[in-house]
Amino acid sequence: MPFGKYEGTVLIDLPISYLEWFNKNGMPKGKLGMQLSTVYEIKLNGLMDLLAPIRASVRNGL
Repeated sequence: MPFGKYEGTVLIDLPISYLEWFNKNGMPKGKLGMQLSTVYEIKLNGLMDLLAPIRASVRNGL
């Protein structure tokens, strides 16, 4: 996250309450807003397991 309380946090690690706030009050414009919306939908629908392979590859430097 490039700003705010969670500056420096990877978007997928943002708490759902923070994403809900953005959803209610308006997502930022542009790429960041699209990414936050996507993360919100993933978390809202319980699809975090879909990201496990991606997170593992990032941790392993692939």
